[in-house]
Amino acid sequence: MEFPFIHTNFWDALIAVPAIIVLIEILKILLPLNSSLIPMIASAIGLVISIFITHPHSLWTGIVMGIVYGITAVGAYASFVKFVSSYRNKRPSDFYR
Repeated sequence: MEFPFIHTNFWDALIAVPAIIVLIEILKILLPLNSSLIPMIASAIGLVISIFITHPHSLWTGIVMGIVYGITAVGAYASFVKFVSSYRNKRPSDFYR
């Protein structure tokens, strides 16, 4: 059995990852979600997008790229939240040092 050749492009990251972030934010508004469940939900949404939309030709490619989409979305969201929280906690004079 050969490993599948995974084709991905710039549009996958440009559309799938922000879509996952937006869907997670909508779910957080509509449902009382525990923050520890967010990465698992993001990975599940990434799997659905990857398997059924971006890579329907290969299940293994869809699984691998779905996990990548979910992990990327969680990482991008976490880094943005950390940046905003650290920015809000600093005085303006701290940024000029």
